[in-house]
Amino acid sequence: MIRLALVALGGGFGSVLRYVLAGWCQRFTGGAFPVGTLVVNVLGCLAIGVLKAAFSGSLLIREEYQIALTIGVLGGFTTFSTFGWETFAQVNEGAWIRAGLNVVLNVVLGFAAVLIGYRLAQKWFGA
Repeated sequence: MIRLALVALGGGFGSVLRYVLAGWCQRFTGGAFPVGTLVVNVLGCLAIGVLKAAFSGSLLIREEYQIALTIGVLGGFTTFSTFGWETFAQVNEGAWIRAGLNVVLNVVLGFAAVLIGYRLAQKWFGA
């Protein structure tokens, strides 16, 4: 139960942090390109790389707190960090084909799902 509470608290914090940082970056650049999302995704990937390496090294931290930071905070901040980590883990194991497949499937199917969902909602709700 404590793990769920820590994930929920971390997720809330990460979501607020994403909202503030992405919004600030977008306002700062003022462009049509989603710089805020890009910054959040890249920072999330950097953070999960640092944390996972630290947790597998000499940094001693309870598993509950590792989960709170990686799944909670970073999961709320950006699930892209998990995608980045899982792809890295595949490459690190020498599974380049699975890593490439992970990238292609996530990007292509994710985009297709957004497109299909949007078109369905247009038909259903007349958007």
